[in-house]
Amino acid sequence: MATIHRDTHTPAVVSHDPTQGVVTFQEEVVRSVVARRVLAGLRIVLGFTFLWPFLDKLFGLGYATPAAKAWVNGGTPAQGFMKHAEGPFAGFFKNIAGPWADWVFMLGLLGIGVALLAGAGLKIAAWSAALLLALMYLAEFPLGASGMTNPLIDSHWIEAFGIAVLAATLAGDTWGLGKWWGRHVGNGIMR
Repeated sequence: MATIHRDTHTPAVVSHDPTQGVVTFQEEVVRSVVARRVLAGLRIVLGFTFLWPFLDKLFGLGYATPAAKAWVNGGTPAQGFMKHAEGPFAGFFKNIAGPWADWVFMLGLLGIGVALLAGAGLKIAAWSAALLLALMYLAEFPLGASGMTNPLIDSHWIEAFGIAVLAATLAGDTWGLGKWWGRHVGNGIMR
């Protein structure tokens, strides 16, 4: 009888180490061309939903923010919202409202919007958007609020999960700068 010797060495696992120049692209994650385009469209729409309020609050374009309350005219884009918070977390938001909150809020809207529209930095944009949207959700906590159609889930959840899907599927590679960005930063949090 012959003895069969097995190779006990584990085969080398190919990693996507950016220092080795190996980067994952969207085609490896999402095989369908149609799905990649739908994800790119979702990325652009969600990007605009963050960039538009930034512009409206900055210049008072008259949609949600009248010109007199524009940030460039001395308005307070986050403080007004925070000072009028209701529900179980109202005290927290009223206590932290201040000029710094306006800066953080506006820079968050701008950064998330630009990242989504450009298709670069989607992972950090997803984490930032999740934090911003969670805080906005808690500030207007719907449980027990009048006029709410759903006592727990609202659009903040949908947007946060949508952006997470965009980051996980590398949606910036289609109709965006994602491939170029990925070659420079690799697959880490900046991807």
